[in-house]
Amino acid sequence: MSRKGQKKNRKQAAEPARVTSSDAPGLVERTWVTDTGTVELQQDTYVPGAWVLRVNGVPSSHIVPDHPEQLEFEYMRWFSAVAEEHVSSRLDPTALRVLHLGGGACSMARYLAWRYPQARQVVVELDAALARLVREWLDLPRAPLLRIRAGEARAVTESLSEGSRDLVIRDVFAGEQTPGHLRTLEFAHHVDRVMAPAGLYLLNVGDTRNLKGTRAEIAALLEVFEHVAAVADAAMLKGRRYGNVVLAASHAPLPQAGSADAAALARELLVGSLPAQYKDTAWCRELAAGTQPWHDKPADPVPEGPVAGGDDAA
Repeated sequence: MSRKGQKKNRKQAAEPARVTSSDAPGLVERTWVTDTGTVELQQDTYVPGAWVLRVNGVPSSHIVPDHPEQLEFEYMRWFSAVAEEHVSSRLDPTALRVLHLGGGACSMARYLAWRYPQARQVVVELDAALARLVREWLDLPRAPLLRIRAGEARAVTESLSEGSRDLVIRDVFAGEQTPGHLRTLEFAHHVDRVMAPAGLYLLNVGDTRNLKGTRAEIAALLEVFEHVAAVADAAMLKGRRYGNVVLAASHAPLPQAGSADAAALARELLVGSLPAQYKDTAWCRELAAGTQPWHDKPADPVPEGPVAGGDDAA
């Protein structure tokens, strides 16, 4: 499942070139060969001054260099709406500790740095070459405000200290799917361990019409967290198309249907080209009723990846 619907085909990029630390002096339309395949930058013909990053042919990030507050991908807007509601009601906005599992062009990290300038963020990106390119393309905040750590998402999560993160955002894709070992009950427990008591876990779930993946991931989250919520457009929630569902999980209460907070969040989610709906814990329990969470498979060990590297060592 792509992170966003495909846009119109654009001009063919140049032949792939092996990346070096000085290979990307700025944003240009071209393709680079990186550690996990290819990355391609294309100008967005619909948004002036914006760029689309494709990873192995799949749209991965939308970049507006001078406007980090501008989120083009709808699911990122849903991320921001849910995160901001939770931060304002449950967390200290002046001392946020954020973990991004999946980096791309750091669009969400850039947004949160704009929204919460004192936040300390770590972005985990499997492709170290891509991480270097993003640092060269964009004027990202420097450590300790924003660290990019080269590594595999689960291995890094398991290495972190207990209770060390207030917000964890999972936006990891291999092609059009999130790797299976990041969608299991066991991984949800690992995320729970590193989260603060009132922390928030946000997940981007790519799914088909039957919502099989969404149901399984909700089932896993409900075994770990007291409160789980979902955000998606109406057609997606009714099983009429394939696309993205954002899930949220926390030990702290999330807005319940009928509350003022849920109503305010619902109004916020109606803004944009793809209006979305907010569904609370009761709805999630009903959707996932009778569904078993996915588990780690002993025959499929967690892929090895660098645990430390890039700009971050903690």
